[in-house]
Amino acid sequence: MILDQDGNISIITQEKATVIELVKKLQTLYPKFKNNNIVVALTSLNKLGLNDIIEFLELSNTHRATKHSFVIVSSNIDLDIVPDEIIVVPTLKEAYDIIEMEEMERDLGF
Repeated sequence: MILDQDGNISIITQEKATVIELVKKLQTLYPKFKNNNIVVALTSLNKLGLNDIIEFLELSNTHRATKHSFVIVSSNIDLDIVPDEIIVVPTLKEAYDIIEMEEMERDLGF
C-alpha cells in the first residue's frame, strides 16, 4: 500500500495486497487520514468483482458520514454493477472531479 498526500486528499494505491487485506489495513490506519478525502486507486488489479467493491462499503459509509469524500479508482470493473452507495470511477482525474463537486455541494449545504 502506498499512501500519498495531495492537499486534503489521501491517495491510497494498492500494490500487492488482496482487496480484503487492503481494507483491513485501511481500517487500522483510518485515524491517520480520517480528516481527509480518500481516493483508493485499484488500478493495478486486473479484474475486480462486485464483492471486491463491497468490501469497501462499510469504510466508505463511515467516511462519507463525516462529510468527506471516498472514491475508488478502477477501470477494471463494470460500473453498471456497482451500488449507488459507493463511488467508483475509471481514472484519477475523475476522482478529483468527484471530490471537487462533493466539496462544492457540502459548501452549499447539501
